[in-house]
Amino acid sequence: MALATHTILIADDHPLFRQALKQSLSHGMEAIQWLEADSADAIEQQLQKHPDLDLILLDLQMPGSHGYSTLIHLRSHYPATPVVVISAHEDGQTIAKAAHYGAQGFLPKSAQPQQLISALTQVLEGELCFPDSLTDQNSAADHADIGHKLAELTPQQYRVLQMFAEGLLNKQIAYDLGVSEATIKAHATAIFKKLGVRNRTQAVIALSSLDIDSRPL
Repeated sequence: MALATHTILIADDHPLFRQALKQSLSHGMEAIQWLEADSADAIEQQLQKHPDLDLILLDLQMPGSHGYSTLIHLRSHYPATPVVVISAHEDGQTIAKAAHYGAQGFLPKSAQPQQLISALTQVLEGELCFPDSLTDQNSAADHADIGHKLAELTPQQYRVLQMFAEGLLNKQIAYDLGVSEATIKAHATAIFKKLGVRNRTQAVIALSSLDIDSRPL
């Protein structure tokens, strides 16, 4: 059955995977406008250009993203845009946390094209789609507090926090964002307050707590 026109963003930092995924899905999903992003910052740029995105296919690990941090940010600031996590991590804890942080679905990268098409069609029709193995989401509670705090950051504050994690100085961040150093210091103060930390080191540690420990090749 042909779908109505939809715009879907594939967010993954591996160009070959993005291309292969797009080709696989295109065979069974008609009238789709495909967009791509290779970093958390690129996702934000695509959302600014295409605020009416119908779906984001999100890899949890890419430049500028700390595990679930980008998922949390997207669900907080773009709640009308469904996010489906597609990941090489297929363990129950990863799936449960993705669900806890607001993903509408979870797809393992090992899934067959027809499984992907079926799952995405479900989500586009307003349904949730998770593996049958998802039975317990209690394990996600460990990081719920930092997740809620991170969701309170504005998009600009979130970007500054990402740049803190990259080790950039206030002067460098101010230059890259085209604002004054005083503005960055004000953002930093707000970030520390919202995250309940005292300095940028603690803020980065809090952000890093959302990272995924094991990283498959």
